[in-house]
Amino acid sequence: MRQIQRHKMADVLLSKVRKNYNPSVLKDTLRNINLDIKDGDFIVFVGPSGCGKSTLLRMIAGLEDITSGDLVIGGKRMNDVPPSQRNIGMVFQSYALYPHMTVFENMAFGLKLKHMDKETIRQRVVHAADILGLEPFLDRKPKALSGGQRQRVAIGRCIVQQPSVFLFDEPLSNLDAALRVRMRLEISKLHRDINATIIYVTHDQVEAMTLADKICVLSPLQANAESNLEQFGTPLELYNHPVNQFVAGFIGSPKMNFINGTIAEIGDKTCKVKLATGEVLTACVDASRGEVGQKVQLGVRPEHLVAASSSKADGGTLSGKVIVTENLGAEFFMYLDVGACDEGVDFTIRHDFAVDVKSGDNFTIGIPAAACHLFDADGIAFPRTAVYTRAER
Repeated sequence: MRQIQRHKMADVLLSKVRKNYNPSVLKDTLRNINLDIKDGDFIVFVGPSGCGKSTLLRMIAGLEDITSGDLVIGGKRMNDVPPSQRNIGMVFQSYALYPHMTVFENMAFGLKLKHMDKETIRQRVVHAADILGLEPFLDRKPKALSGGQRQRVAIGRCIVQQPSVFLFDEPLSNLDAALRVRMRLEISKLHRDINATIIYVTHDQVEAMTLADKICVLSPLQANAESNLEQFGTPLELYNHPVNQFVAGFIGSPKMNFINGTIAEIGDKTCKVKLATGEVLTACVDASRGEVGQKVQLGVRPEHLVAASSSKADGGTLSGKVIVTENLGAEFFMYLDVGACDEGVDFTIRHDFAVDVKSGDNFTIGIPAAACHLFDADGIAFPRTAVYTRAER
């Protein structure tokens, strides 16, 4: 398949970027955002509602002013450059197609405004349609297309512009679950085929994990926080080595379990944690900066738990009362009241097989020491000394 010719040097650099909608009030939306996005990278901005991820994308696009800091695209400072001159293409949450135009006309419209010749326009539109599988629909109008097809037209409208950087603002949020999975694959293949720099915004951490080369995790800005950029790294870096409890709880589905306790003993590469219930668990972490008696939260992912009798349960066992079970066929979920989690939070177990239990039963689960994470009272992670994978079960 032919690749679209792009402008070279599409690195995107954000240095100390800040956004404040009301400078008279010291309440920033974004603060001290520093990112170095390399040419050809697929970067995902992820975080809960209100964290500023769409605002950051719109600042890159030029649709929002930058309060302070620098935005550099392809080696050129873009703070004061109009959106039309930034050589970016943007796909919005809504498809924003012209209902009276055909697919061909929608994709060609921006090129016509640039007064390109008809043959160049035709070649670009046909090429983009070939990449996106839209050839049979070029003569149709948007009302005759499915949601996924309309989204592909919106992407095609960007492709024909041959931008240096593609910006996606929650493009799949209007689609049903099955179509979102299919469109994730389409966007991933698109990145492979055109090798463009893509910056993608979503609140769905599954989209982030499956699509991204690197993930930028943002949080709602706290008053005294230095920045609301929590971590920037590869999906596996964020999954295995979250820098704090916020990232650990946000990345992964189901979310990580957190258990209250105190440090009971600090070893060379391990730490013993005494839970509020009296049980003692061992975690493979470097807790040398901590001290015995310090309040901590131990984290373990639902998919990393093992049978209590397993040789992998070298971190100890944890018992609780079964609240409810969910059998999804390929997966089995169990929710326990273990008495050491925060009030109103159940301990989640994920298995590849069903377990013969019912609500009200007592159940004991094994915890591998290498599967444990540990966080101090401020939510900062202690370094892990081992990483556990499900293949070791």
